[in-house]
Amino acid sequence: MKKIVEYRKLLNVTKTATLKELKSIYRNSMKDFHPDTIADEAERLEAEAKSTAFIEAYHFLVSIAPETAEKNKEEYNKTVATAGLADFYFDDSILHIHFTDGAKYEYFGVPKATYIKMVNADSPSRFARRNIHGVFTYRSASKLVAGE
Repeated sequence: MKKIVEYRKLLNVTKTATLKELKSIYRNSMKDFHPDTIADEAERLEAEAKSTAFIEAYHFLVSIAPETAEKNKEEYNKTVATAGLADFYFDDSILHIHFTDGAKYEYFGVPKATYIKMVNADSPSRFARRNIHGVFTYRSASKLVAGE
């Protein structure tokens, strides 16, 4: 969740920002900080770092936006309903789940206690369907932009 808050703060957007708003803010930010528009070498390096941060934030926020989730909902629901868990691991409040159909999803803000319960559950797949899917913010890790 910390990552989400930081990215929203960087782009100065709220939870309710639409994809159209994100795109507009991203484009305006890139116009201001694009390295090719700056002649001074030191300022160009600083602008390059900022533009890289804006690109990363934009792609991340687009990947977890409600409109993106809605667009991919049918595919997601099919995966979590029919595919079993091939592998899962927990890293810094992000639960990574790999499904048997090849899909991969990241769930954000998952408490460590919930992950421990999942590990100790008789059926981690059933536990995830009841306590993870549909509860936490997620994004497809299979469709991530290169370099993210």
